[in-house]
Amino acid sequence: MYLSGIIGERLPIRYYLTCGMLASGAFTALFGLGYFYDIHSFGFYVVAQIINGLVQTTGWPSVVTCLGNWFGKGRRGLIMGVWNSHTSVGNILGSLTAGYWVSTCWGLSFVVPGAIVAAMGLVCFLFLIEHPKDLRLSSRPTHSKGYENGTNRFRLQKQISTQEKSKPADPEMQCLLLSDGSGSTHPNHVVVLPAEGRSAMAAISFTGALRIPGVVEFSLCLLFAKLVSYTFLFWLPLYITSVDHLDAKKAGELSTLFDVGGIFGGILAGVVSDRLEKRASTCGLMLLLAAPTPPRVTSRALRLPRNCRPALFSPLPQLYAFSAISKMGLEATVAMLLLCGALVSGPYALITTAVSADLGTHKSLKGNSHALATVTAIIDGTGSVGAALGPLLAGLISPSGWSNVFYMLMFADACALLCLTRLILRELSCTGPATGHPVLFKEH
Repeated sequence: MYLSGIIGERLPIRYYLTCGMLASGAFTALFGLGYFYDIHSFGFYVVAQIINGLVQTTGWPSVVTCLGNWFGKGRRGLIMGVWNSHTSVGNILGSLTAGYWVSTCWGLSFVVPGAIVAAMGLVCFLFLIEHPKDLRLSSRPTHSKGYENGTNRFRLQKQISTQEKSKPADPEMQCLLLSDGSGSTHPNHVVVLPAEGRSAMAAISFTGALRIPGVVEFSLCLLFAKLVSYTFLFWLPLYITSVDHLDAKKAGELSTLFDVGGIFGGILAGVVSDRLEKRASTCGLMLLLAAPTPPRVTSRALRLPRNCRPALFSPLPQLYAFSAISKMGLEATVAMLLLCGALVSGPYALITTAVSADLGTHKSLKGNSHALATVTAIIDGTGSVGAALGPLLAGLISPSGWSNVFYMLMFADACALLCLTRLILRELSCTGPATGHPVLFKEH
Protein backbone atom coordinates (compact mmCIF):
# COMPACT_ATOMS: atom_id res chain seq x y z
CA MET A 1 0.00 0.00 0.00
CA TYR A 2 2.81 2.43 0.84
CA LEU A 3 4.45 1.89 -2.53
CA SER A 4 1.14 1.90 -4.35
CA GLY A 5 0.25 5.37 -3.13
CA ILE A 6 3.56 6.80 -4.30
CA ILE A 7 3.16 5.20 -7.73
CA GLY A 8 -0.47 6.23 -8.03
CA GLU A 9 0.45 9.86 -7.34
CA ARG A 10 2.58 9.86 -10.49
CA LEU A 11 0.34 7.93 -12.92
CA PRO A 12 -3.09 8.61 -14.45
CA ILE A 13 -5.57 7.31 -11.89
CA ARG A 14 -7.98 5.87 -14.46
CA TYR A 15 -5.34 3.63 -16.06
CA TYR A 16 -3.81 2.70 -12.71
CA LEU A 17 -7.17 1.74 -11.20
CA THR A 18 -8.23 -0.21 -14.28
CA CYS A 19 -5.05 -2.29 -14.35
CA GLY A 20 -5.36 -3.00 -10.64
CA MET A 21 -8.97 -4.15 -10.93
CA LEU A 22 -8.29 -6.39 -13.89
CA ALA A 23 -5.33 -7.98 -12.13
CA SER A 24 -7.31 -8.35 -8.90
CA GLY A 25 -10.12 -10.09 -10.75
CA ALA A 26 -7.66 -12.43 -12.44
CA PHE A 27 -5.89 -13.53 -9.25
CA THR A 28 -9.14 -13.83 -7.28
CA ALA A 29 -10.48 -16.14 -9.97
CA LEU A 30 -7.14 -18.00 -10.03
CA PHE A 31 -7.58 -18.85 -6.36
CA GLY A 32 -10.96 -20.40 -7.15
CA LEU A 33 -9.63 -22.30 -10.14
CA GLY A 34 -7.67 -24.42 -7.70
CA TYR A 35 -10.96 -26.18 -6.96
CA PHE A 36 -11.75 -26.98 -10.57
CA TYR A 37 -8.21 -28.15 -11.38
CA ASP A 38 -7.93 -30.08 -8.10
CA ILE A 39 -4.84 -28.19 -6.90
CA HIS A 40 -3.78 -29.15 -3.37
CA SER A 41 -0.48 -27.25 -3.19
CA PHE A 42 -0.47 -24.87 -0.23
CA GLY A 43 2.19 -22.76 -1.94
CA PHE A 44 -0.13 -22.12 -4.90
CA TYR A 45 -2.78 -20.53 -2.69
CA VAL A 46 -0.22 -18.54 -0.69
CA VAL A 47 1.34 -17.04 -3.83
CA ALA A 48 -2.08 -16.30 -5.33
CA GLN A 49 -3.17 -14.47 -2.19
CA ILE A 50 0.06 -12.47 -1.89
CA ILE A 51 -0.08 -11.26 -5.48
CA ASN A 52 -3.79 -10.55 -5.12
CA GLY A 53 -3.05 -8.44 -2.06
CA LEU A 54 -0.39 -6.51 -3.97
CA VAL A 55 -2.61 -5.62 -6.92
CA GLN A 56 -5.58 -4.75 -4.70
CA THR A 57 -3.57 -1.95 -3.07
CA THR A 58 -4.02 0.08 -6.25
CA GLY A 59 -7.67 0.58 -5.40
CA TRP A 60 -8.11 2.63 -2.25
CA PRO A 61 -5.58 5.43 -2.87
CA SER A 62 -7.00 5.87 -6.37
CA VAL A 63 -10.67 6.05 -5.47
CA VAL A 64 -10.19 8.33 -2.43
CA THR A 65 -8.08 10.66 -4.58
CA CYS A 66 -10.87 10.83 -7.18
CA LEU A 67 -13.45 11.68 -4.54
CA GLY A 68 -11.13 14.25 -2.98
CA ASN A 69 -10.69 15.93 -6.37
CA TRP A 70 -14.43 16.38 -6.82
CA PHE A 71 -15.70 17.37 -3.38
CA GLY A 72 -14.58 20.13 -1.00
CA LYS A 73 -14.31 19.95 2.76
CA GLY A 74 -17.68 21.49 3.63
CA ARG A 75 -19.75 18.29 3.36
CA ARG A 76 -16.98 15.82 2.68
CA GLY A 77 -17.82 13.67 5.70
CA LEU A 78 -21.43 13.12 4.60
CA ILE A 79 -20.59 12.57 0.93
CA MET A 80 -17.77 10.16 1.63
CA GLY A 81 -19.75 8.44 4.37
CA VAL A 82 -22.52 7.63 1.89
CA TRP A 83 -19.98 6.65 -0.75
CA ASN A 84 -18.01 4.49 1.70
CA SER A 85 -21.08 2.32 2.31
CA HIS A 86 -19.87 0.36 -0.73
CA THR A 87 -17.31 -1.38 1.49
CA SER A 88 -20.02 -2.85 3.73
CA VAL A 89 -22.20 -3.68 0.73
CA GLY A 90 -19.23 -5.49 -0.82
CA ASN A 91 -18.62 -7.41 2.41
CA ILE A 92 -22.28 -8.42 2.51
CA LEU A 93 -22.31 -9.57 -1.11
CA GLY A 94 -19.01 -11.39 -0.60
CA SER A 95 -20.31 -13.24 2.47
CA LEU A 96 -23.53 -14.20 0.72
CA THR A 97 -21.66 -15.33 -2.39
CA ALA A 98 -19.20 -17.42 -0.40
CA GLY A 99 -21.97 -18.89 1.72
CA TYR A 100 -24.04 -19.86 -1.31
CA TRP A 101 -21.33 -22.05 -2.85
CA VAL A 102 -19.12 -22.91 0.12
CA SER A 103 -20.71 -26.32 0.71
CA THR A 104 -21.16 -27.30 -2.93
CA CYS A 105 -18.62 -25.68 -5.27
CA TRP A 106 -16.40 -23.34 -3.29
CA GLY A 107 -14.35 -22.40 -6.35
CA LEU A 108 -17.24 -20.27 -7.62
CA SER A 109 -17.01 -18.22 -4.39
CA PHE A 110 -13.83 -16.77 -5.91
CA VAL A 111 -14.40 -17.02 -9.65
CA VAL A 112 -17.68 -15.08 -9.60
CA PRO A 113 -16.38 -12.10 -7.54
CA GLY A 114 -13.22 -12.09 -9.66
CA ALA A 115 -15.26 -11.76 -12.84
CA ILE A 116 -17.32 -8.95 -11.30
CA VAL A 117 -14.22 -6.99 -10.26
CA ALA A 118 -12.68 -7.34 -13.73
CA ALA A 119 -15.92 -6.21 -15.38
CA MET A 120 -16.12 -3.14 -13.16
CA GLY A 121 -12.51 -2.36 -14.07
CA LEU A 122 -13.61 -1.99 -17.67
CA VAL A 123 -16.47 0.26 -16.56
CA CYS A 124 -13.99 2.51 -14.74
CA PHE A 125 -11.77 2.67 -17.80
CA LEU A 126 -14.66 3.75 -20.02
CA PHE A 127 -16.47 6.19 -17.74
CA LEU A 128 -14.30 7.41 -14.85
CA ILE A 129 -13.52 11.16 -14.86
CA GLU A 130 -10.83 11.53 -12.25
CA HIS A 131 -10.71 15.33 -12.02
CA PRO A 132 -12.95 18.28 -12.98
CA LYS A 133 -10.15 19.65 -15.14
CA ASP A 134 -10.67 16.67 -17.47
CA LEU A 135 -14.05 18.05 -18.54
CA ARG A 136 -14.23 19.68 -21.94
CA LEU A 137 -17.51 21.52 -22.53
CA SER A 138 -18.28 23.57 -25.62
CA SER A 139 -20.71 26.49 -26.10
CA ARG A 140 -21.25 29.53 -28.24
CA PRO A 141 -20.13 32.31 -25.93
CA THR A 142 -20.90 35.96 -26.34
CA HIS A 143 -19.02 36.88 -23.21
CA SER A 144 -15.79 35.27 -22.10
CA LYS A 145 -13.56 35.98 -19.18
CA GLY A 146 -10.82 33.93 -17.56
CA TYR A 147 -9.91 33.48 -13.94
CA GLU A 148 -6.92 31.81 -12.36
CA ASN A 149 -7.44 29.66 -9.29
CA GLY A 150 -4.73 27.31 -8.01
CA THR A 151 -3.40 25.11 -10.77
CA ASN A 152 -6.31 25.55 -13.16
CA ARG A 153 -7.61 28.38 -15.34
CA PHE A 154 -11.37 28.71 -15.36
CA ARG A 155 -12.99 30.34 -18.39
CA LEU A 156 -16.54 31.53 -17.90
CA GLN A 157 -18.73 31.65 -20.96
CA LYS A 158 -22.19 33.19 -20.97
CA GLN A 159 -24.27 35.98 -22.27
CA ILE A 160 -25.11 37.97 -19.16
CA SER A 161 -28.42 39.78 -19.05
CA THR A 162 -29.27 42.80 -16.90
CA GLN A 163 -31.72 40.71 -14.92
CA GLU A 164 -29.12 38.07 -14.12
CA LYS A 165 -26.59 40.68 -13.04
CA SER A 166 -28.90 41.72 -10.21
CA LYS A 167 -29.14 38.15 -8.85
CA PRO A 168 -26.76 37.13 -6.06
CA ALA A 169 -24.05 34.68 -7.07
CA ASP A 170 -23.87 31.21 -5.62
CA PRO A 171 -21.30 31.40 -2.76
CA GLU A 172 -19.61 28.08 -3.53
CA MET A 173 -19.32 28.82 -7.26
CA GLN A 174 -18.06 32.33 -6.55
CA CYS A 175 -15.46 31.00 -4.14
CA LEU A 176 -14.38 28.38 -6.69
CA LEU A 177 -14.05 30.74 -9.61
CA LEU A 178 -12.77 33.94 -8.04
CA SER A 179 -9.67 33.61 -5.98
CA ASP A 180 -9.99 37.12 -4.58
CA GLY A 181 -13.67 36.69 -3.72
CA SER A 182 -14.68 39.95 -5.39
CA GLY A 183 -17.44 40.52 -7.88
CA SER A 184 -20.17 38.10 -8.91
CA THR A 185 -20.36 35.64 -11.73
CA HIS A 186 -23.19 33.80 -13.36
CA PRO A 187 -21.58 31.09 -15.46
CA ASN A 188 -23.63 29.02 -17.82
CA HIS A 189 -20.73 26.92 -18.99
CA VAL A 190 -17.44 26.36 -17.25
CA VAL A 191 -14.57 25.11 -19.39
CA VAL A 192 -11.75 23.97 -17.14
CA LEU A 193 -8.36 24.12 -18.79
CA PRO A 194 -4.83 23.63 -17.51
CA ALA A 195 -3.35 26.86 -16.20
CA GLU A 196 -0.90 28.54 -18.51
CA GLY A 197 2.54 29.48 -17.46
CA ARG A 198 2.46 27.44 -14.26
CA SER A 199 4.59 24.38 -13.72
CA ALA A 200 3.01 21.44 -11.96
CA MET A 201 4.18 20.91 -8.39
CA ALA A 202 6.15 17.76 -7.69
CA ALA A 203 4.41 14.89 -5.90
CA ILE A 204 5.03 14.77 -2.17
CA SER A 205 7.54 12.30 -0.76
CA PHE A 206 6.75 9.55 1.73
CA THR A 207 8.53 11.31 4.59
CA GLY A 208 6.94 14.59 3.61
CA ALA A 209 3.49 13.02 3.92
CA LEU A 210 4.37 11.66 7.36
CA ARG A 211 5.15 15.20 8.54
CA ILE A 212 1.61 16.40 7.84
CA PRO A 213 -0.03 16.98 11.25
CA GLY A 214 -2.32 14.10 12.17
CA VAL A 215 -1.13 11.51 9.65
CA VAL A 216 0.80 9.38 12.16
CA GLU A 217 -1.92 9.47 14.82
CA PHE A 218 -4.76 8.56 12.47
CA SER A 219 -2.63 5.85 10.85
CA LEU A 220 -1.99 4.14 14.18
CA CYS A 221 -5.63 4.53 15.20
CA LEU A 222 -6.73 2.87 11.97
CA LEU A 223 -4.33 0.00 12.60
CA PHE A 224 -6.27 -1.01 15.72
CA ALA A 225 -9.71 -0.07 14.35
CA LYS A 226 -9.14 -2.17 11.23
CA LEU A 227 -7.84 -5.02 13.39
CA VAL A 228 -11.24 -5.20 15.11
CA SER A 229 -13.25 -4.76 11.92
CA TYR A 230 -11.41 -7.41 9.90
CA THR A 231 -11.48 -9.90 12.77
CA PHE A 232 -15.26 -9.67 12.63
CA LEU A 233 -15.24 -9.89 8.85
CA PHE A 234 -13.21 -13.10 8.66
CA TRP A 235 -14.06 -14.91 11.91
CA LEU A 236 -17.69 -14.09 12.64
CA PRO A 237 -19.15 -16.77 10.31
CA LEU A 238 -16.85 -19.44 11.77
CA TYR A 239 -17.67 -18.32 15.29
CA ILE A 240 -21.40 -18.64 14.61
CA THR A 241 -20.89 -22.07 13.07
CA SER A 242 -18.74 -23.46 15.89
CA VAL A 243 -20.64 -22.01 18.83
CA ASP A 244 -24.24 -22.25 17.64
CA HIS A 245 -23.85 -25.21 15.24
CA LEU A 246 -25.45 -23.46 12.27
CA ASP A 247 -24.56 -24.49 8.74
CA ALA A 248 -22.08 -22.36 6.81
CA LYS A 249 -24.69 -20.74 4.57
CA LYS A 250 -26.88 -19.53 7.45
CA ALA A 251 -23.83 -18.37 9.40
CA GLY A 252 -22.67 -16.31 6.41
CA GLU A 253 -26.08 -14.72 6.05
CA LEU A 254 -26.34 -13.87 9.74
CA SER A 255 -22.84 -12.39 9.87
CA THR A 256 -23.81 -9.76 7.30
CA LEU A 257 -25.76 -7.89 9.98
CA PHE A 258 -22.49 -6.47 11.27
CA ASP A 259 -21.78 -4.93 7.86
CA VAL A 260 -25.33 -3.63 7.56
CA GLY A 261 -24.68 -1.68 10.75
CA GLY A 262 -21.40 -0.49 9.24
CA ILE A 263 -23.28 1.26 6.42
CA PHE A 264 -25.18 3.45 8.87
CA GLY A 265 -22.11 3.93 11.07
CA GLY A 266 -20.03 5.38 8.25
CA ILE A 267 -22.75 7.84 7.25
CA LEU A 268 -23.40 8.85 10.87
CA ALA A 269 -19.71 9.45 11.50
CA GLY A 270 -19.50 11.66 8.42
CA VAL A 271 -22.56 13.74 9.33
CA VAL A 272 -21.48 14.25 12.95
CA SER A 273 -17.90 15.16 12.04
CA ASP A 274 -19.10 17.66 9.43
CA ARG A 275 -21.44 19.27 11.92
CA LEU A 276 -18.93 19.44 14.79
CA GLU A 277 -15.90 19.97 12.52
CA LYS A 278 -14.03 17.57 14.80
CA ARG A 279 -12.95 14.40 13.04
CA ALA A 280 -10.79 12.96 15.86
CA SER A 281 -13.40 13.61 18.56
CA THR A 282 -16.08 11.89 16.48
CA CYS A 283 -13.87 8.82 16.03
CA GLY A 284 -12.98 8.82 19.72
CA LEU A 285 -16.60 8.95 20.84
CA MET A 286 -17.60 6.03 18.62
CA LEU A 287 -14.59 3.98 19.74
CA LEU A 288 -15.53 4.64 23.36
CA LEU A 289 -19.14 3.56 22.79
CA ALA A 290 -17.97 0.47 20.93
CA ALA A 291 -16.20 -0.91 23.99
CA PRO A 292 -17.65 -4.39 24.47
CA THR A 293 -19.04 -6.00 27.58
CA PRO A 294 -17.11 -8.69 29.40
CA PRO A 295 -17.62 -11.96 27.50
CA ARG A 296 -18.78 -13.68 30.71
CA VAL A 297 -22.12 -11.87 30.47
CA THR A 298 -23.95 -14.62 28.58
CA SER A 299 -27.50 -15.69 28.03
CA ARG A 300 -26.98 -18.50 30.50
CA ALA A 301 -25.74 -16.06 33.14
CA LEU A 302 -28.93 -14.07 32.62
CA ARG A 303 -30.93 -17.30 33.13
CA LEU A 304 -32.87 -16.93 29.90
CA PRO A 305 -34.98 -19.86 28.71
CA ARG A 306 -33.15 -22.05 26.20
CA ASN A 307 -35.49 -21.10 23.34
CA CYS A 308 -34.88 -17.39 24.02
CA ARG A 309 -31.09 -17.53 24.04
CA PRO A 310 -29.91 -15.43 21.09
CA ALA A 311 -27.50 -17.16 18.76
CA LEU A 312 -24.92 -14.39 18.79
CA PHE A 313 -24.97 -13.35 22.40
CA SER A 314 -22.18 -15.31 24.03
CA PRO A 315 -19.43 -14.33 23.98
CA LEU A 316 -19.79 -11.88 21.11
CA PRO A 317 -18.87 -8.38 22.31
CA GLN A 318 -21.89 -6.15 22.82
CA LEU A 319 -22.09 -2.55 23.96
CA TYR A 320 -21.96 -2.40 27.73
CA ALA A 321 -24.76 0.16 27.95
CA PHE A 322 -27.08 -2.13 26.01
CA SER A 323 -26.33 -5.46 27.66
CA ALA A 324 -29.68 -5.49 29.45
CA ILE A 325 -31.49 -5.43 26.08
CA SER A 326 -30.33 -8.98 25.46
CA LYS A 327 -33.05 -10.24 27.79
CA MET A 328 -35.57 -9.34 25.10
CA GLY A 329 -34.49 -12.19 22.83
CA LEU A 330 -33.06 -12.69 19.37
CA GLU A 331 -34.56 -9.54 17.85
CA ALA A 332 -32.85 -7.36 20.44
CA THR A 333 -29.56 -9.16 19.87
CA VAL A 334 -29.81 -8.51 16.14
CA ALA A 335 -30.34 -4.82 16.93
CA MET A 336 -27.26 -4.83 19.16
CA LEU A 337 -25.22 -6.52 16.46
CA LEU A 338 -26.26 -3.80 14.01
CA LEU A 339 -25.31 -1.13 16.53
CA CYS A 340 -21.97 -2.81 17.23
CA GLY A 341 -21.23 -2.83 13.49
CA ALA A 342 -22.10 0.86 13.25
CA LEU A 343 -19.84 1.89 16.12
CA VAL A 344 -16.91 -0.30 15.08
CA SER A 345 -17.05 0.56 11.38
CA GLY A 346 -17.86 4.26 11.80
CA PRO A 347 -14.34 5.43 12.82
CA TYR A 348 -12.77 3.05 10.28
CA ALA A 349 -14.90 4.51 7.48
CA LEU A 350 -14.31 8.13 8.53
CA ILE A 351 -10.53 7.80 8.77
CA THR A 352 -10.10 6.03 5.44
CA THR A 353 -12.22 8.58 3.55
CA ALA A 354 -12.88 12.11 4.85
CA VAL A 355 -9.89 12.26 7.20
CA SER A 356 -7.52 10.97 4.51
CA ALA A 357 -8.87 13.53 2.04
CA ASP A 358 -8.55 16.32 4.61
CA LEU A 359 -4.96 15.46 5.39
CA GLY A 360 -4.12 15.02 1.72
CA THR A 361 -5.23 18.61 1.08
CA HIS A 362 -3.83 20.08 4.30
CA LYS A 363 -2.91 23.77 4.13
CA SER A 364 0.70 22.95 5.00
CA LEU A 365 0.98 21.51 1.48
CA LYS A 366 0.48 25.02 0.06
CA GLY A 367 -1.80 23.94 -2.75
CA ASN A 368 0.16 20.85 -3.80
CA SER A 369 -2.49 18.50 -5.17
CA HIS A 370 -0.05 15.59 -5.55
CA ALA A 371 -0.30 14.33 -1.98
CA LEU A 372 -3.74 12.80 -1.62
CA ALA A 373 -2.92 9.30 -2.87
CA THR A 374 0.28 9.11 -0.81
CA VAL A 375 -1.42 10.21 2.40
CA THR A 376 -4.34 7.85 1.81
CA ALA A 377 -1.97 4.97 1.14
CA ILE A 378 0.02 5.64 4.33
CA ILE A 379 -3.11 5.71 6.48
CA ASP A 380 -4.83 2.71 4.91
CA GLY A 381 -1.54 0.83 4.53
CA THR A 382 -0.91 1.11 8.26
CA GLY A 383 -4.49 -0.01 8.81
CA SER A 384 -3.80 -3.04 6.63
CA VAL A 385 -1.21 -4.15 9.17
CA GLY A 386 -4.05 -4.40 11.67
CA ALA A 387 -6.24 -6.12 9.09
CA ALA A 388 -3.57 -8.82 8.80
CA LEU A 389 -2.82 -9.08 12.52
CA GLY A 390 -6.42 -9.28 13.75
CA PRO A 391 -7.51 -12.48 11.98
CA LEU A 392 -4.06 -14.00 12.61
CA LEU A 393 -4.26 -13.34 16.36
CA ALA A 394 -7.83 -14.61 16.44
CA GLY A 395 -6.67 -17.87 14.90
CA LEU A 396 -3.91 -18.24 17.47
CA ILE A 397 -6.03 -17.27 20.47
CA SER A 398 -9.35 -18.99 19.64
CA PRO A 399 -8.20 -22.51 20.71
CA SER A 400 -7.88 -21.17 24.27
CA GLY A 401 -11.46 -19.89 24.20
CA TRP A 402 -13.51 -17.38 22.24
CA SER A 403 -13.70 -15.08 25.27
CA ASN A 404 -9.96 -14.42 24.97
CA VAL A 405 -10.44 -13.34 21.36
CA PHE A 406 -12.91 -10.70 22.44
CA TYR A 407 -10.66 -9.51 25.26
CA MET A 408 -8.06 -8.95 22.53
CA LEU A 409 -10.61 -6.91 20.56
CA MET A 410 -11.38 -4.83 23.65
CA PHE A 411 -7.68 -4.09 24.08
CA ALA A 412 -7.34 -3.08 20.42
CA ASP A 413 -10.34 -0.76 20.72
CA ALA A 414 -8.74 0.95 23.72
CA CYS A 415 -5.44 1.34 21.85
CA ALA A 416 -7.22 2.96 18.90
CA LEU A 417 -8.79 5.50 21.24
CA LEU A 418 -5.46 6.13 22.96
CA CYS A 419 -3.77 6.96 19.65
CA LEU A 420 -6.18 9.85 19.11
CA THR A 421 -5.85 11.33 22.60
CA ARG A 422 -3.59 14.23 21.61
CA LEU A 423 -5.71 15.19 18.62
CA ILE A 424 -8.93 14.99 20.63
CA LEU A 425 -7.52 17.23 23.37
CA ARG A 426 -6.34 19.69 20.74
CA GLU A 427 -9.74 19.78 19.08
CA LEU A 428 -11.53 20.30 22.37
CA SER A 429 -9.18 23.12 23.33
CA CYS A 430 -9.61 24.91 19.98
CA THR A 431 -12.57 27.12 19.28
CA GLY A 432 -13.07 28.90 16.02
CA PRO A 433 -15.62 30.01 13.46
CA ALA A 434 -17.42 27.40 11.39
CA THR A 435 -15.36 27.49 8.22
CA GLY A 436 -16.08 24.01 6.95
CA HIS A 437 -12.58 22.86 7.91
CA PRO A 438 -11.97 20.50 10.82
CA VAL A 439 -10.79 22.34 13.92
CA LEU A 440 -8.11 19.67 14.18
CA PHE A 441 -6.15 21.34 11.44
CA LYS A 442 -6.33 24.93 12.74
CA GLU A 443 -3.11 26.58 13.77
CA HIS A 444 -2.83 28.11 17.25
